[in-house]
Amino acid sequence: MSEAQQSSTHQFLTPEESADVDKALLSSPEKFLTRLTISSQRVLQIIAKDVGVPIEELTHQQIVDWFEEDGKIRREQGIDAATLKW
Repeated sequence: MSEAQQSSTHQFLTPEESADVDKALLSSPEKFLTRLTISSQRVLQIIAKDVGVPIEELTHQQIVDWFEEDGKIRREQGIDAATLKW
């Protein structure tokens, strides 16, 4: 992987964080929600940085717009150009 690709690769849940969630005394649905929440926080931090506002000031419309733009980048330039790799 090139240096440029590495700098644009985001990890939304580290193996250590995942292991900590696994060790927690939570039900399976609670573990899923915990992983989703940690990952969502990371995505919101990226969106806030891209939009240029503190995370607390993000609006739902800015989030929707960001996802639309990331999807457009994925469709037009390929998955490697998008932030979210799915």
